[in-house]
Amino acid sequence: MKFEGICTPVITPHREDGSIDSDAFAAMIDYLIASGVHGLINGGSTGEYYAQSMEERVEMAGLAKEIIGTRVPLIVGTVAIRLEDSIRMAEHAAKIGAAAILVGSPPYSVPTERENALNALAIDRAADLPIMLYNYPGRMGINMGEEFLDRVGRSRNFAAIKESSGDINRVHLLARDYPHIQMSCGMDDQALEFFAWGARSWVCGGSNFLPKEHIALWKACAVEGNFAKGRRIMSALMPLMRVLEQGGKFIQCIKHGCEIDGHYAGPSRPPLKGLNKDDKRQLEQVVRVLKRTVAEIEAE
Repeated sequence: MKFEGICTPVITPHREDGSIDSDAFAAMIDYLIASGVHGLINGGSTGEYYAQSMEERVEMAGLAKEIIGTRVPLIVGTVAIRLEDSIRMAEHAAKIGAAAILVGSPPYSVPTERENALNALAIDRAADLPIMLYNYPGRMGINMGEEFLDRVGRSRNFAAIKESSGDINRVHLLARDYPHIQMSCGMDDQALEFFAWGARSWVCGGSNFLPKEHIALWKACAVEGNFAKGRRIMSALMPLMRVLEQGGKFIQCIKHGCEIDGHYAGPSRPPLKGLNKDDKRQLEQVVRVLKRTVAEIEAE
């Protein structure tokens, strides 16, 4: 499988009582596909998988596939503390006809690279689907280092990696030493650098409410090779990146961004709380300026 373009990790809309709003979820998926995103992820951290029961995760993956049909590829997240839970999600992904699975390191347990690779290979065997690895040491506690990559590379299914370490040296390592693993941008404020080093895809939470602006950067860099234009679009996006990453309010900002854009998102599940008035006002101002600036660049 070739991972190409903007891949949106879809939010999970909640009602005020915390239950999942399936109708709003379907509307969100339809909106994203109509906006031109190239793939969707269900069961990512932006979708608050960590706050869902396994039954909910299974149900949401199936619902996502039902809504999407064959319009764009669906990638199903399998990250879990227990290997049994990851295997369950992998098997379910294969059963519903997902295009690929997202495989990360099990949080909290801090396995060795060998142990982590064996864990990933067990998930691979359960699904036998193309895999996008998810390297996010800030959340998982460990890095997918060279020993890990060498071990999992024995399976043809490990096709891509969403690199979210924030370490630019990892971009260099992946591009130079692991060209057979497609590199996907997982660190939004480094998107320009990822594209310069050959990344063809970008997994970006902000595309839930700004899909066209994220597509504009990907198109300028990865399709047109126009990095002068890309730098201008990236410059316009940077204030958004700062707001999203400050103070640990990423998911709340994504959800409020969806609300700004006219899409019901609802509250985040505990322990997360909503944004205060100042945070909302700041995000709203950033979004207004960003949209106007990117539209002007695109109109030239």
